[in-house]
Amino acid sequence: MTAVKPTFKNDELAEEHWEREFEHWIAPFLLEFGYPSQQKWGPIYIRGLLGPGDRKSIEPMAARVCPGETQQLHHFLSTSRWDTAGHECVLLEKAGALVGGKTAHLVIDDTAIPKKGTHSVGVAHQYCGQLGKNANCQALVSITLARDEVPVPVALRLYLPKEWAHDPARRRRAKVPEDVVFRTKWQIALAEVERIVRSGIEFGDVLADAGYGACAAFRRGLSDLKLRWAVGVNPNQLVYPKSVRVTAPERTRSGGRPPKRGKVSAAPKKAKEVFSTRAKNGFKDVQWRDGTKGPLSASFAAIRVRVADGPKVIGHNHGPGEEAWLVCEERANGVRKYYLSNYPPDTDLGTLASAIKARWACEQAHQQMKEELGLDHVECRSWHALHHHALLTMMAFAFLQHLRNAEKNAWAQRPAA
Repeated sequence: MTAVKPTFKNDELAEEHWEREFEHWIAPFLLEFGYPSQQKWGPIYIRGLLGPGDRKSIEPMAARVCPGETQQLHHFLSTSRWDTAGHECVLLEKAGALVGGKTAHLVIDDTAIPKKGTHSVGVAHQYCGQLGKNANCQALVSITLARDEVPVPVALRLYLPKEWAHDPARRRRAKVPEDVVFRTKWQIALAEVERIVRSGIEFGDVLADAGYGACAAFRRGLSDLKLRWAVGVNPNQLVYPKSVRVTAPERTRSGGRPPKRGKVSAAPKKAKEVFSTRAKNGFKDVQWRDGTKGPLSASFAAIRVRVADGPKVIGHNHGPGEEAWLVCEERANGVRKYYLSNYPPDTDLGTLASAIKARWACEQAHQQMKEELGLDHVECRSWHALHHHALLTMMAFAFLQHLRNAEKNAWAQRPAA
């Protein structure tokens, strides 16, 4: 990915063009730094991330882009207190210009950074997707804006486990700000979505896996923001038939306290049960995009339901809530995955499937930021260092997407031979 540069007759012209593009692109970010020294070291750090080399930790980067200035680069990242909020606003504007719009997706996920020690801020024994099991790692909640399979990450927020959030000594050593309290991943994600909505950046829907989608409060929060969403859920997610009715509780003849819970006309079922008796012809093959080995497709089926996340009813912890699509995906290996979406009732199956599968773009971005830009290469022991490094990595990634887009447009505008 770091090799993406415009095509010219010689390397000098390519490098000159790259530098002009970089200086123009990074100018709005520089205005957000408080001191001239930060304006100097910010571009140097990003050049280190964009440059060649297998390791993008401080020492090897400094050796390549600023020999003899390792301590200065370390100071800029770890001990220099600069707020990331202004830079994040600029990053959002850049991302919106690149991939925003009515057909864009806001993808929520998390990505883990494996660690061997115990001193890196927020490190704990928790699930690590990179390893596919529980391991010692930092977990970052990720928000990515994507359109036409082009992702631009716009937020990376550290999930601070309870054992960190409630330990004053560890917080003090890692310089965790006093106003940072324990929040679940879905709470972190929802707060970021609210921030992005306030920014005015346009997107069509919010996508997330079952780690977020299984949470009723998260789904409700998205609906309260008037957003469309398509999220993964567990096979045991309870839903009611669309036609279910709730009757008001009857008053008791004895004159005692009136019951508070209504009665439902049908019992809820698990998502996997809804589709368990469905005939094979109830599923349709849907192709959502072309992959490197040909078209990507799977079998899908969808039905309108009422999600079991409403107020309590007689005999059940939750009555019917919002009406939604329950979608089942059956993959070639026979594995079934389940999703909920508040897309309108007249939405066709192809649109639902395409939205659900668009979430893959964030995984591509995570992989490239780690393998090419060193997201997981720097040992960040402090809160500020981690979020500085994460932001600078996203800035570097967004610049590369800018170059790719410019080159794509240049090729499109070339006259036919």
